[in-house]
Amino acid sequence: MATVPATEFKAKCLELMDRVAQRRETYVITKRGKPVAKLVPADPPTTRHIFGCMVDQTEFVGDIEKPLYADKAWQQFAARRARRAMGRPPRPPARKGRSSKRSRGNSR
Repeated sequence: MATVPATEFKAKCLELMDRVAQRRETYVITKRGKPVAKLVPADPPTTRHIFGCMVDQTEFVGDIEKPLYADKAWQQFAARRARRAMGRPPRPPARKGRSSKRSRGNSR
């Protein structure tokens, strides 16, 4: 933080204001050696450019060009969609590793 006498500030006011705006410097204006005022940068502008405004808030995980589902999954999806379009209820997903009849544990 630099100090500037009032007479020098009066002569170089516009130049000092430009420095404060560009370099974000702070000046203390003195009168007879005592601080009287402070020239500080204004708040940063609130408008941001739309392109690149979220560059620090995004994260790429994995391959973004890789398909989400394999070909078989897409075919199953298309088949279910076709069944719905024809008015048939969709088939429930097949359970793996379980028999169709489950024992209740207290069979007689």
